[in-house]
Amino acid sequence: MTDGHDSDDTGDGHDAEADDDHDAHDGEDHAGYEEPDRTTFDHDPVGHSHVWAGMSVGELADQYGHAGIGAAGVHEAVDIYTAMLEDDDCTVFMSLAGAMVPTGMRRIVSDLIRDGHVDALITTGANLTHDAIEAIGGKHHHGDHEHPDLDDREFDEQLRDEQVDRIYNVYLPQEHFSLFEAHLRDNVFPPLAEQESVGIAELCAELGKANSERNEAEGIEEDAGIAAAAYDEDVPIYCPAVQDSVFGLQAWMYSQISDLTLDALADMTPLTDLAYHADTAGCLLVGGGVPKNFTLQTMLVTPGAYDYGVQITMDSPSTGGLSGATLDEARSWGKLTKEARNVTVLGDATVHLPLIVAAARERLEE
Repeated sequence: MTDGHDSDDTGDGHDAEADDDHDAHDGEDHAGYEEPDRTTFDHDPVGHSHVWAGMSVGELADQYGHAGIGAAGVHEAVDIYTAMLEDDDCTVFMSLAGAMVPTGMRRIVSDLIRDGHVDALITTGANLTHDAIEAIGGKHHHGDHEHPDLDDREFDEQLRDEQVDRIYNVYLPQEHFSLFEAHLRDNVFPPLAEQESVGIAELCAELGKANSERNEAEGIEEDAGIAAAAYDEDVPIYCPAVQDSVFGLQAWMYSQISDLTLDALADMTPLTDLAYHADTAGCLLVGGGVPKNFTLQTMLVTPGAYDYGVQITMDSPSTGGLSGATLDEARSWGKLTKEARNVTVLGDATVHLPLIVAAARERLEE
């Protein structure tokens, strides 16, 4: 009796001779395979990041180098920023946009200035405003946005009634602005109003001087901050859109009752001179906007261009706006040299800036 299969069948529904032929054919394909000419492919297999308890920030950044996507970008940013700081001939320009001071990045920037890692700072009037508020005793606060009995609009309306300003999840009582405005009227603006006109960098220096003196005189626990560090270390601060801030608004109001006059073009000569005479130049761009553009466009009126560039942004290049424009795009304008080392890190600067700076500092100490 049979089980329905021919006696010479393998019993699994396949012809053994056919399988042998198929195996032989596969072997011929493998033996005859020729790798195509890959001119744009780099044989560099992606590894797997390893983390362990007690690892340093530098070690974490090294592990990022095994991975892809954003991790690879952060690793490259650390490499380039470290090279920028290690180059003794490099003039370092740092731009700072967005809510960096109120969200807790103030000390990182002031320490970079005090340690000689910034030759010029280009920032917003808002960051200088919040920096001064902390220098003279004000504080920003964490806040909880979970209020089940209020929708978003009602919550912000209640904050308005309570005279509290909100920056996403950071809160600032409005009385701190009153203290800041009095500080400007009493300590910053009067000596400047005695001059025929002043540049905005001089205004920023006077702010740093006043912040430092008041911080020390009143024994304020918080560090004197960014403007004070820049004043102490003779690092210029350029604030090309100072009018777009409480700082600028108060300067305008004071100019209505005094001889205070700001010359918006006065800073262009010392800034371009700094770029012109740089042996090599590097830029650390935190956020976009006017500070980023002001930093990059400086190279358009010099014979050189940036040799190093690291930027941190959350904006997309596809809109055509400068805030999201890649540094490769900036190369097409002549703002970076063709040989420049540059990288764009996409993400929240409050996350990436501390990591990149800490890892670079660790490498500098090795």
